[in-house]
Amino acid sequence: MNNQTGVLESHTADSLLDSCASHITELHSQKDAHASTKITYVVSTDHAGVNLKGIVIEFLRKRGFEILDLAPADSQRVDYPDYAQKLCKALEGKEDHRGILICGSGIGMSIAANRYKHIRAALCTDAYMAKMARLHNDANVLCMGERISGVGEVESILEAFVDSEFEGGRHAQRVRKLTCLD
Repeated sequence: MNNQTGVLESHTADSLLDSCASHITELHSQKDAHASTKITYVVSTDHAGVNLKGIVIEFLRKRGFEILDLAPADSQRVDYPDYAQKLCKALEGKEDHRGILICGSGIGMSIAANRYKHIRAALCTDAYMAKMARLHNDANVLCMGERISGVGEVESILEAFVDSEFEGGRHAQRVRKLTCLD
C-alpha cells in the first residue's frame, strides 16, 4: 500500500487476489472431496423401535446410502444399552459412518450413546432440531422415539439430518471441547 495515498499498489493487489483465488479453490476441493465421501448409516433399535426402523432404512436406501442394520429382528424385549453399544462400536474410527438409534422415546438411546467420547448423539423430535444438530454440533448419531414421532415427522427429521453438513467455524472449537469433558 502506498503510504501517502492509501492506494493498494497494483502488484500487491494482484498477489492478494491470486492468494484468495487459490484459497477459495482449495476450500472448494475440500468441500467436493467431503461431499463425494459415501456415508454409511448404521441403524440400531431396541424392541420399541423395530417398526420405525423399516421406514428409516427404506428412506435411507432411496437416498442411496449404504446401511448396516444392527437392530433386533423382532419386537422381543431387549435392553437399549446393548443396541446403542453395538452402534457406537461400529462408528468408532469411521468418519464416513453415521448412526440412527431408535427406542420408544429416544431418551434411553441418546443417554447410552453419549457415554462414548467419539459419539455426538442428538435426540431430535423435529426437522429443525435435526438440522441444527448437524450444522452446529456435528452430531454423528440421530436418536428418535417411535412412540413420539409420526411417519411424516420422521421423514422430515431424516431429510434434515442427512442433508445438513457441519458448518465448522466457531462451532468447531465447541465440538472439540466436548471430547475433553469427563
